[in-house]
Amino acid sequence: MKFIDEAHIEVTAGDGGAGIVSFRREKFIPRGGPDGGDGGRGGSIWVEADRNLNTLVDYRYQRKFIARNGERGRGSDQYGAAADDIELRVPVGTQIRDEDSGELVADLTQHGQRELLAKGGDGGFGNIRFKSSTNRAPRQSTPGHPGAHRRLHLELKVLADVGLLGLPNAGKSTLIAAISNARPKIADYPFTTLHPNLGVVRVGPEKSFVVADIPGLIEGAADGAGLGHRFLRHLQRTRLLLHLVDLMPFDPNADPVRDARAIVRELAKYDPELAAKPRWLVLNKIDMIPAEERRARIDDFVKRLAGRGRSAMPIERVFAISGLTHEGCEPLCLAVNEYLERIRADEAGADADVRFDRDMADVPASESAQVSAARAHEGDAGPRGDGGDVVRDGDDR
Repeated sequence: MKFIDEAHIEVTAGDGGAGIVSFRREKFIPRGGPDGGDGGRGGSIWVEADRNLNTLVDYRYQRKFIARNGERGRGSDQYGAAADDIELRVPVGTQIRDEDSGELVADLTQHGQRELLAKGGDGGFGNIRFKSSTNRAPRQSTPGHPGAHRRLHLELKVLADVGLLGLPNAGKSTLIAAISNARPKIADYPFTTLHPNLGVVRVGPEKSFVVADIPGLIEGAADGAGLGHRFLRHLQRTRLLLHLVDLMPFDPNADPVRDARAIVRELAKYDPELAAKPRWLVLNKIDMIPAEERRARIDDFVKRLAGRGRSAMPIERVFAISGLTHEGCEPLCLAVNEYLERIRADEAGADADVRFDRDMADVPASESAQVSAARAHEGDAGPRGDGGDVVRDGDDR
């Protein structure tokens, strides 16, 4: 199955059925009165996130979705039948935007999340709606309301905790195959990876995180070189980027420092927020360097990459690994898991504070002041440990 992460579709909801003018006509009932029913509601179009899907290939060939119209009303106080809704299913992580306005219509990040794309038109009123003590024989009705019509852009952004970033043949696919059950294509030529791959890394009982591997970037990707930067959208939801660098490139004229800086520039061109995400440096293929030369080679690379003055580049953490021999992979995975657990704990604490503030909004002022004072007193008992600060500049503990 082809990996399709972008699609353009057109959705048209059904029109509401028209109401009718009708009068009750039965033997021996000369003045039966109005009995024209309302029209039925037109069909709506909904979208639902499904974790069993992983591409938008279903919307590559079928691009128009049109719901049926509601039935018109009938006599004898009969309302028209409402039309059935249309359900579209997309992978979790799909964003849907209105192509005309650019408005974000839906961001489906959870399995089963359901959103309305186009609302069906309401049915028109029959003349039964207009009867009154002064208008006993109304002869008016209304047509049904038209259904909504939209042109939509579907964009899949995979949900992952960690994203792998680097040049082609930097060893991203080898690394994700070494630390997870993912089995991407691996070969000795550039651009082996043509679509994102996801892998689940397990570091202990009930401890795991998801890694995303995207096709390699090259300098000039923002201008369309190589595969361009269209796959960078899959890193926008990640919490951490691992920047893989090949310390032993095939090309003897290649400079790993220059290539690493080029990747960072491409990130900034695509999305400054993506470039500002936490990014750890992972120096790969150390198995190709003699053991006695590794430390000197790594220190020289980090010093040159960090730079000085305007060319200075902050480096949060540095890891030296070999995806082929698995050397250094376990400390890297443990450090990543520790970092992610710290972020999740902070987010859980922030959510608890928000819930507390929301609950206290309904508490009388006197009780609220007592609870707040008690929480402040608990906070003075001493600082809570948070697991340590981020290790910087080459500490591979």
